Amino acid sequence: TINESGSFEYRVTAVASNSTLARIIHAVEAAQGSRAPTQRFVDQFARWYTPAVFGLAVAVALIPPLFLGAAWLDWIYRSLVLLVVACPCALVISTPVSIVSGLAAAARHGILIKGGVYLEEGRKLRWLALDKTGTITHGKPAQTDFVAWGDALPASSRSIAASLAARSDHPVSKAVAQAAHVEGVALHDVAEFAALPGRGVRGSIDGVTYHLGNHRMLEELGHCPPELEQRIATIEREGKTVVTLVSTKGALALIAVADTIKDSSRSAIGELHALGISTMMLTGDNPHTAQTIATQAGIDRAQGNLLPQDKLREVEQLAQTGKIGMVGDGINDAPALARADIGFAMGAAGTDTAIETADVALMDDDLRKIPTFVRLSRATAQVLMQNIVLALGIKAVFLVLTFTGHATMWMAVFADMGASLLVVGNGLRLLRR
Repeated sequence: TINESGSFEYRVTAVASNSTLARIIHAVEAAQGSRAPTQRFVDQFARWYTPAVFGLAVAVALIPPLFLGAAWLDWIYRSLVLLVVACPCALVISTPVSIVSGLAAAARHGILIKGGVYLEEGRKLRWLALDKTGTITHGKPAQTDFVAWGDALPASSRSIAASLAARSDHPVSKAVAQAAHVEGVALHDVAEFAALPGRGVRGSIDGVTYHLGNHRMLEELGHCPPELEQRIATIEREGKTVVTLVSTKGALALIAVADTIKDSSRSAIGELHALGISTMMLTGDNPHTAQTIATQAGIDRAQGNLLPQDKLREVEQLAQTGKIGMVGDGINDAPALARADIGFAMGAAGTDTAIETADVALMDDDLRKIPTFVRLSRATAQVLMQNIVLALGIKAVFLVLTFTGHATMWMAVFADMGASLLVVGNGLRLLRR
């Protein structure tokens, strides 16, 4: 819209320092200031290496002239060359420049990494656990079936179900509410509404308590006769999610909702397998739908009907076999995300909480960013090793030349500054990844 002659009135909902962009900037700054494991090791090594080299240089300057009758000027010169050659600048700078370059390269791809430790550990991932809704699928399910059960009136049951669904923010409830809205279904006033985590919702309409929820809730309420169980199983085998409207007298209606898999999810799972990473889907949806979606996406294993604590248990079991990552929305999957070695939050650009809780925040809903992250982690590890070998190798060669009397001061300067420039240049190559 282009405003030509009027005026706009704006309502500010957050100060600049609390905006999503500001949080991203803060997270990047904190990540660049954190120390990766290799960097901590190099710093510890330099802490002992530097005084040891200084002591060796003093010994080179004093011992030959004092005890062997050597020329003072010659050995003091060698001592100075030794100090310049052995300066640990290149070694110390080799790690942070590589880590920061890797973090910047990831940010260019829309991958916000909360610290160098996660960039380094990413190459060790052996398992990746994934939530279903919004991660593998689009997260925008649509209602496909509405079946009145028993003697219930279809119109009345649909109105009651829509009234309960309209009060919930769960994607399945939104699908039910949206379908009712499109068809103009009238809604009732709902009293004593409550969300039941991992089960569904509950509310009172005209003094009668109703539940709208999944199979687990239906079994807990004791309203799941064999014929209803069989009908639900038949629908679930089609890859659909079934929610049931239940009153105090029993089931009133079955509502089927279906979500679609993202094309990028299939591609991402294939790339992960090519990288040697096994995949497992953890979802609160029914086991039939979970297995159907997993098969379509090419996922190795699937577990359905899980509560948040169940997802945590599954992640803990997988963690015993190697490094594990968990992909979720950063809120509902918080326990599993926290327990995983690396937690990935999907679509974090609009979710402040995801940026705060995840170790790695993917700024959109493209699952292919995780294989990109793993490849970047492996490339960073290779560059780190190359830099350390370069820094130590060059110094080792010139140290030998120093003791044999063949090294000059200009050679020492090259060994110091030249090695530093080499490792910086090598580290910056990651920006082109």
